[in-house]
Amino acid sequence: MAVNNDMTADFLRSAYGGESMAHMRYLIWGDVADKENMPNIGRLFRAIAYAEQAHATNHFKALKEREGAYSVTAGGVFGLGKTVDNLQGAIDGELHEVEQMYPVYLETAKFQNEKDAEKAFHYALEAEKIHAQLFKKAQDAAKEGKDMEIGPVYICPVCGYTVTDHAPDACPVCGAKKGMFKVFE
Repeated sequence: MAVNNDMTADFLRSAYGGESMAHMRYLIWGDVADKENMPNIGRLFRAIAYAEQAHATNHFKALKEREGAYSVTAGGVFGLGKTVDNLQGAIDGELHEVEQMYPVYLETAKFQNEKDAEKAFHYALEAEKIHAQLFKKAQDAAKEGKDMEIGPVYICPVCGYTVTDHAPDACPVCGAKKGMFKVFE
């Protein structure tokens, strides 16, 4: 199904840009955490980077019939500090998506009856809620100069749903089977 409305298409491009930047930013911040002897936080950054890639992919695929070159305005958190500061940037970015960006994009897609965009925005919104919580848990540990205690991190490659310790039998957001989840150990 093609995206027919320019506003929803613009929102998809913006979300694609933001998720793409988050993907790269989290990989960079994961390296910083590793260098600060916080490998679990580094692993969390890499796992969530994978989820952000899933979101970007969904937004890109929803635009499949909207070819062409576009300038894309997308929000992005910049800065390369210590892990505790980088985690604050991650929390701020995730909360912006949860509290402002995705609710507006999702409601617009619903209003404009853009089913592919609606699904992509819903998937991202649900995952970003979890990401903000996990980054807060990591930051609490980093503020004490410690690495976080966390088991394996499982990411649904379809929607980016993120869970620790054990993957569910089916993703509660998109229904993907347990065997599809990518594990970061």
